[in-house]
Amino acid sequence: MTNNDIMRSIRYTFDIPDVQMVAIFALADLAVTREQVADWLKKEDEPGYQQCPDPQMAMFLNGLINYRRGKKEGVQPAPEQRLTNNIIFRKLKIALNLQAEEILEIMALAELSMSKHELSAFFRKPDHKHYRDCKNQVLRNFLKGLQLKYRAKA
Repeated sequence: MTNNDIMRSIRYTFDIPDVQMVAIFALADLAVTREQVADWLKKEDEPGYQQCPDPQMAMFLNGLINYRRGKKEGVQPAPEQRLTNNIIFRKLKIALNLQAEEILEIMALAELSMSKHELSAFFRKPDHKHYRDCKNQVLRNFLKGLQLKYRAKA
């Protein structure tokens, strides 16, 4: 999955308008224009499409955490220069304040079942012996489950 796909999915799930998307970036201390956001949200075959770089996507996810949970005092975390599905999954978990059971329920909505142990492997440090890479299919199903859970409420 591309950063653009993930951003589009989050925007759709929570019905976030362009102006609020710009504000979410601002919560992570990154100034972007509405045009930049619009270009990142376009599909790859649309004119004006721009690939969203990892540091900007990291800032968006940090801003989403601040938007959903409130901004912490002090210096904001530095954006990751390279994002993995595991980092994106972890940031979404934090932003939505989800516990393991809730994530498993969301995955079940997307018809993907996994154990609590399999899930926890995605949130471990990469050098841990039980760490597991989060594949695109897992992240895609998580985002689909989020849509099924939160979009219906909108």
